[in-house]
Amino acid sequence: MQVRADALDAHLDKSLAPLYVISSDEQLLLLEAADRIRAKARAVGFSEREVLIAERYFKWGELQSVQQSMSLFGDRKLIELRIPNGKPGKEGGQALQDYAAACVGSEAGDTLTMITLPKLDSATQKSAWVTALQRHAVYVEIPNIERQQLAPWIGQRLAAQGQSADKHALEFMVDRVEGNLLAAHQEIRKLSLLYPDGRLSLDQIQDAVLNVARYDVFKLSEAMLAGDVSRVTRMLDGLKGEGEALPLVLWA
Repeated sequence: MQVRADALDAHLDKSLAPLYVISSDEQLLLLEAADRIRAKARAVGFSEREVLIAERYFKWGELQSVQQSMSLFGDRKLIELRIPNGKPGKEGGQALQDYAAACVGSEAGDTLTMITLPKLDSATQKSAWVTALQRHAVYVEIPNIERQQLAPWIGQRLAAQGQSADKHALEFMVDRVEGNLLAAHQEIRKLSLLYPDGRLSLDQIQDAVLNVARYDVFKLSEAMLAGDVSRVTRMLDGLKGEGEALPLVLWA
């Protein structure tokens, strides 16, 4: 079952499923979604937590062993499986299919499993193991926050901490934090420490917010086609500062 990230809280308020999957390239949003699942699990008695990281030499039998092993004190267990590259391989893919099928049920029992993945390419999304996870798990796919969505996103985050800013101030922040959502979150939190609740001025934001933008070389052509000269200039300066190869910039 697929659930939108903004609907996850409503889902968790009803019940816990035995298996969750979170897929995203936005590390901040992935971490926040995972934290919400962890918090709900703790609240209903999952006091034990075991983390598995499926890297190159990971033994997939460990996943089944951890699920079947009994806690020394009979505690309910949260199992976290992290697949950093999103490519479990043939053995891992079969193990995930079998695991997903074994987790079928309306609610979590003594074990709750959460799998985290990066954003998957279209070919991987059609694979049997992903299809099995989407069928048997609560599957939360969190899209990237694109530039045009960033100002409203910043505005919502400011509102959540009792602050606001006008359009020009938000656009200034977008220019400073584009492509670096985790750092954007830190800059927004910093504003809550520096200034009281209420409307923030452009001067306050200019004084406080660092330039932490990270640019995608493949979006350079979009800015050029849009005729956004100031953004193209910022992107070129930023890519140069990040050491991006000139041939790649020219090719983009």
